[in-house]
Amino acid sequence: MQLDSSGTWALLRELDDPDHMEFPRGHDHRAVRSRFEQLAAGLDRRFGCACEVDRGVQDASHHGRIDVPEAATRSGHCIAVIVSNFGGLVTVTLAPPGSLDEDEERALFHDDDRHRIQDELDALGYISVSPHLLETRYDGVSDLAAYRPGEVSTWWMRFFDYL
Repeated sequence: MQLDSSGTWALLRELDDPDHMEFPRGHDHRAVRSRFEQLAAGLDRRFGCACEVDRGVQDASHHGRIDVPEAATRSGHCIAVIVSNFGGLVTVTLAPPGSLDEDEERALFHDDDRHRIQDELDALGYISVSPHLLETRYDGVSDLAAYRPGEVSTWWMRFFDYL
């Protein structure tokens, strides 16, 4: 499911718990991992390849990352699918994340690739968040500065990065 920007902001603020930075209260690692593995297998099938999967994430607000190799995409670019530990959030971007602005990514990200990924995300109940919206300066209730001193905190850091 994809939310509009107001729905996304409401959800991000609802999930922003200063007492739980890496994963939410009541986090069920096994359930999150099972759904993540289903997503990885589904993307392998949809793109007819073996995606590169990062399962070893620690000290982070995200669970893992799946990279669809550029040779398997219509876009001709590697596609990063990053799953948060929070609320079934996921973000999808041409890799490396943050390398393209929104207009560049829109022009380069082939609709066929978007639909194949979104179909898998929808089937598993993930909620897609625009990576460009996540680049917004963080103004939530958590003390991100304590985790990343000297850096400008963003919503990407809060839900999709290492802490």
